[in-house]
Amino acid sequence: MVDFYYQPGSSPCRSVIMVAKAVGVQLNKKLLNLQAGEQLTPEFLKINPQHTIPTLVDSGFALWESRAILVYLVEKYGKTDSLYPKCPKKRALINQKLYFDIGTLYQSFANYYYPQVFANAPADPEAFKKIEAAFELLNTFLEGQTYVAGDSLTVADIAILATVSSFEVAKFDISKYPNVNKWYENAKKVTPGWDENWAGCLEFKKYFD
Repeated sequence: MVDFYYQPGSSPCRSVIMVAKAVGVQLNKKLLNLQAGEQLTPEFLKINPQHTIPTLVDSGFALWESRAILVYLVEKYGKTDSLYPKCPKKRALINQKLYFDIGTLYQSFANYYYPQVFANAPADPEAFKKIEAAFELLNTFLEGQTYVAGDSLTVADIAILATVSSFEVAKFDISKYPNVNKWYENAKKVTPGWDENWAGCLEFKKYFD
């Protein structure tokens, strides 16, 4: 059994849920209440000293950082390598998009929305410009492409799908970026576990209503 510490509203957590579904791994989901500080208990700190979610524990092996977890799940449990191919060039493109997600796209979301949602801070127009710049880049990456890295669905699509769906519930206008919009509509149809991802999005949406 694979234990999974998570919050359903978190896009990194939702990306793991979708990849687990794609490779047929059943997650023993353990909800962590971050507002109550459950991530800071001695028991959880023993598992993950960085006290972040998502955290995966597979037969005693603990791993955190969602994009590392996605790769681990495919490499250990995938019946094929389609979501994370062994070809070094294909893998490099996937890694590049995963790093784009964590360092640029998801980071822009966190920098703009989290201060407003969790600290009642005013919107920062400079931070919003970073979101627009990130979407412009993603739109460019997707020119003539059905998927973000290569010609089939990979963990990069799933990570970015989780992030972009968070932007949707935050009421960011994705339609201004036609390549992203087209990719997003397709990704929703072809990604295993999309329904659970969207259910988590709707839980997250309450912060924006």
